[in-house]
Amino acid sequence: MRTPGGLSLRLDVRALTVVVVLLAAALTAGVLLIGTGEFPISTRDVVRTLLGDGNPGQELVVIDLRLPRVLVALLVGASLGLGGALFQALSRNPLGSPDILGLSQGATAGALVVIVLVAGDARQVTLGALAGGLATGLAIYLLAWKRGVHGYRLVLVGIGMSAIMTAVNGYLLTKADMVDAARAVVWMTGSLSGRDWEQVWPLLALCAVLVPLVLGNGRALRMMEMGDDVSYALGVRVERVRLLLMLAAVLLTAAATAAAGPVSFVALTAPQLARRLTRSPGPNLLPSLCMGATLLVTADWTSQRVFGADQLAVGVVTGVLGGVYLLWLLVTERRAGRI
Repeated sequence: MRTPGGLSLRLDVRALTVVVVLLAAALTAGVLLIGTGEFPISTRDVVRTLLGDGNPGQELVVIDLRLPRVLVALLVGASLGLGGALFQALSRNPLGSPDILGLSQGATAGALVVIVLVAGDARQVTLGALAGGLATGLAIYLLAWKRGVHGYRLVLVGIGMSAIMTAVNGYLLTKADMVDAARAVVWMTGSLSGRDWEQVWPLLALCAVLVPLVLGNGRALRMMEMGDDVSYALGVRVERVRLLLMLAAVLLTAAATAAAGPVSFVALTAPQLARRLTRSPGPNLLPSLCMGATLLVTADWTSQRVFGADQLAVGVVTGVLGGVYLLWLLVTERRAGRI
């Protein structure tokens, strides 16, 4: 497609269709989730209340209590989906996700330090998780650096860092008293229960800055998948772009973990599923973002619908589904001779 100014644009109709369908599915699941709980509300009443035509009781339940939870689910899922797509593209490995590279475990360690050693409040736990994720991401980048950061070295260092952070988290739990340990275990399952507007606004602001930045570097990221030498020849500042996108991916993952706890496998599965739906090469950043949001809000709705309100944390549901998908992915990659 050519614009009036002479600029040529490539429009992937299938990818655009996938994005629209995923957005519609995410919004539909969000409306259903708002209406689910101990005080059920019909879909029609939920929509009317969101449009400002509900009664005071419905406004209290929908706007004040349940809408923040749904927005956190959408933002956390989108952040994890986009962060996972970035890491998989930068490492050129389908297993290069924050779950496997140790970033989620690092953010968990930061939160546990605040819970166990400081007995901090919810805001301090959030800051601790964010700091832990950033510190872990920086350590992985520095340890993987050797005349640049390459895919398999990044994955291997990340797996080692994941093991270290898992051990640190176990040690911190053994040092906690019963109350703090129970609080930490609840946080570590990954849950959207009790989320309010205090979690929505910081995550929304971060996404508003990072998502356009990442999408704006999508073309350079796609070139980098062809190799550093080709990217340099095409005028891409490889290490600068790689560092910028890795920082964005770490911030997205750490912020998502800080808001909802370590929700498992969304960052791994969302980019893979998005790529299979679009059948398009490259990082598929926007489809991965939409897939992550759809997966998480649908998993939370399924959890509440099947097991009852807040009876099963959403991290348990995504962990089970993601574990099954990971096993299938490993078998597929082995049969293809790639691992």
